[in-house]
Amino acid sequence: MIQLKNVTFHYPRRKPVFADLSLELEGNHIYGLLGKNGEGKTTLMKLMSGLLFAQEGSIETSGEKAYLRKPKMLEEIYFLPEEMYVPSITIEKFETVYAPFYPRFSAEQFHKYMEMFEIVDFQQNMKKMSHGQKKKVLIAFALATNCGIIFMDEPSNGLDIPSKSIFRKVMTSAADEHRQIIISTHQVRDLHSLIDTILILDQGEILLNASVDQITEKLRFGVVETEEEAQDALYKEDTLRGIYTVSENTAHEESKMDIELLFNAALGNRTKIKEIFSL
Repeated sequence: MIQLKNVTFHYPRRKPVFADLSLELEGNHIYGLLGKNGEGKTTLMKLMSGLLFAQEGSIETSGEKAYLRKPKMLEEIYFLPEEMYVPSITIEKFETVYAPFYPRFSAEQFHKYMEMFEIVDFQQNMKKMSHGQKKKVLIAFALATNCGIIFMDEPSNGLDIPSKSIFRKVMTSAADEHRQIIISTHQVRDLHSLIDTILILDQGEILLNASVDQITEKLRFGVVETEEEAQDALYKEDTLRGIYTVSENTAHEESKMDIELLFNAALGNRTKIKEIFSL
């Protein structure tokens, strides 16, 4: 579990990224952390993992004060950044050196995920691998640690289309009831089938924190043919297939959530979204 209470954070000589922010993230969820560029998605994950320190408020991760970065907490979290550093060693040596830091690391799982990513040569020097190949190795390693909390910053960036499909399969096979995964992403369509809870950051606050079931209970996603049918929509988007809409689900109809439409609807109707979800 991760708890933030009345957190204020700012970089030197800049306006606050967060002011009096409170948030609680429970286990057994794959969170999709969304927000425009510069809204603080990476900053928030670094605060949760103790890589940045809040000026005010408290942050607890796995029952420990995040900023202390005690070994008990560090063995329970893994942070996969968008900009990766890899040492000039082989994949085999990387596993040998770093696996002992994680008590529940599974070599069997690591090799399984690597095989799924079609990487079989463990004698490759990681420094000489392409960006996409490096990312596959680190994703496989992160999941094989079996940490209770995994932070992933834009994990599908740098992966080609076939690899993105494999990534979803790897993530699905790795999900379990004891794991909490927070994924910051702009590539929402890459992760649509994985995410079960949506977090939207906007203007330094949590605009939305809801499960997919809660979202589809309160909002309806549909396609209509005329502007008249779309007049009450919170958001509408003209396409060749018709007008895509997001509306308040007053009739309690079933529909399939579209993350991209949801994001646009939320940013365009902040007050109404907060009212609907009682934030």
